[in-house]
Amino acid sequence: MPQDLAPGVTGVLALADGTVLQGQGCGAVGQAVGEVCFNTAMTGYQEILTDPSYMAQIVAFTFPHIGNVGTNAEDIEQVSGSAQTAARGAIFRDAPTAAANWRSDSDLDGWLKRRGVVALSGVDTRALTKAIRERGMPHAVIAHDPKGRFDLAALTKSARAWGGLSGVDLASEASCQQTFDWDEGLWSWPDGYAPAAKAKYHVVVVDYGVKRNILRALASIGAKVTVAPGRTSAADILARKPDGIVLANGPGDPAATAVWAAPEIRALAMSGTPVLGICLGHQLLALAMGAATVKMDQGHHGANHPVKDLATGKVEIVSMNHGFVVRREGLPAGLRETHVSLFDGSNAGLALKDRPVFSVQHHPEASPGPTDSLPLFQRFAEMMDQARGSRPEG
Repeated sequence: MPQDLAPGVTGVLALADGTVLQGQGCGAVGQAVGEVCFNTAMTGYQEILTDPSYMAQIVAFTFPHIGNVGTNAEDIEQVSGSAQTAARGAIFRDAPTAAANWRSDSDLDGWLKRRGVVALSGVDTRALTKAIRERGMPHAVIAHDPKGRFDLAALTKSARAWGGLSGVDLASEASCQQTFDWDEGLWSWPDGYAPAAKAKYHVVVVDYGVKRNILRALASIGAKVTVAPGRTSAADILARKPDGIVLANGPGDPAATAVWAAPEIRALAMSGTPVLGICLGHQLLALAMGAATVKMDQGHHGANHPVKDLATGKVEIVSMNHGFVVRREGLPAGLRETHVSLFDGSNAGLALKDRPVFSVQHHPEASPGPTDSLPLFQRFAEMMDQARGSRPEG
């Protein structure tokens, strides 16, 4: 139903079902269409908004106070591509606060403007989150006009017309276009990002929309990191004779990306070279080995997700960001489940039974407070050590 705008409204979120949320526009002026999801993290908003896995999505933050640490040039997660290959919009309960942090070089609002991200504040994000939990992630248009001029009917029509994420390959757009090397390690107070540790391994990262901290985590375990475009063939990757291969995170429907990625991933998995899959890389590995993926109603987006490691019995608090999931039922005989979400019982990890290959749905490189899953990179290093020791000499 049409809605009248309250006085002083400069931003709106028009949902495909006709609902219009009103508030104060911030960030870039203009409009953007996407899928609305909610994120429960209390910190890390810059990393969230620059994560390519959020491409074609509008992120509603459940934590009410966003912006207090500002932004800086170091904490962008995106490696390649424009701002269009990350989050399209942001929704806040309160207007972004002034920056107050020694690492800040900009306030959030100004950073959003320069990045071209449309944002909206003054929205009841609690009610929006409840609606998403009950009815799924809606298609919507977020719009900002300082003069408050909105054609609500046209915005709603655009939201309804948008095709959504199902069946859409976005990894091709989020990937780098040429191979490059990475040599920066993890951040350490007070010195900042460390130089890469002395190289013990050569790891090729297949980029479907990789985050910088994945590359930093690999560099910190002693990997010389080579980042290759997502469409690089298995033959070209294996020709580099890497000690290990990482299938990176990324956006979109994994089944659509698997059309071109799965044959190459299967060849990599069968090669005997250790392979680690993360997020989209986890889903693509599963598809390559004959499993299935499905679209989730609300997805998993946040920094407080409990995941159980079935091998150790340990429960880890992890960061997650995905709207698709590997179907637990009917896993192929060659795969075994290694991790499970304690929120909803969904799959969160897999391993091949007869190859040095494993993957996780969560983000072990993220530091949402705890770093519970960071040791997975050390597990990957140990796997590379074992593979080296089993190679015939000569």
